[in-house]
Amino acid sequence: MAETKTLDAIALLKQDHREVEDLFEQFEKARGEGRKQKLAQQICQELIIHTKIEEEIFYPACKGEVEEDDLKEAYVEHDGAKVLITDILNGDGESDEYFDSKVKVLQEEIEHHVKEEESGKDSIFGQVRGSKIDLDALGEQLAARKMELKAEFEANGIPKPELTTIKESV
Repeated sequence: MAETKTLDAIALLKQDHREVEDLFEQFEKARGEGRKQKLAQQICQELIIHTKIEEEIFYPACKGEVEEDDLKEAYVEHDGAKVLITDILNGDGESDEYFDSKVKVLQEEIEHHVKEEESGKDSIFGQVRGSKIDLDALGEQLAARKMELKAEFEANGIPKPELTTIKESV
């Protein structure tokens, strides 16, 4: 039996980025009853899982290897996205006149965040590639936690994302 190779941490996170980009494209083209709402929920679920595995596993592993300010900014960007995600999940694509705009702004925020993680040797991923971090072992951890969260969300529904840098009064 052939052994399946787990993606290294950066490859797994980049794959997540491409999947969400594709979902945003589908959202823009979507027509028909409830299609946008369903895609928006899928986008939100994927982003909640992605931010959770980055914040629980990837970013802590990067501490000391990646510029601290870059990691802090990433947490803040995540929280900005989570505020919009919560609003989108609580909204209704049919009755919220701002629904499409909220998803579009979320897309723009995510595109900015992805660029900062991926682009160039000074990006978070660029700094990690040049570090002593075992990306294969980290990839296995990320993949396992991702599967765990997907199963949890399927069983219990999509939870409200937890904020890291913003006081809960929002």
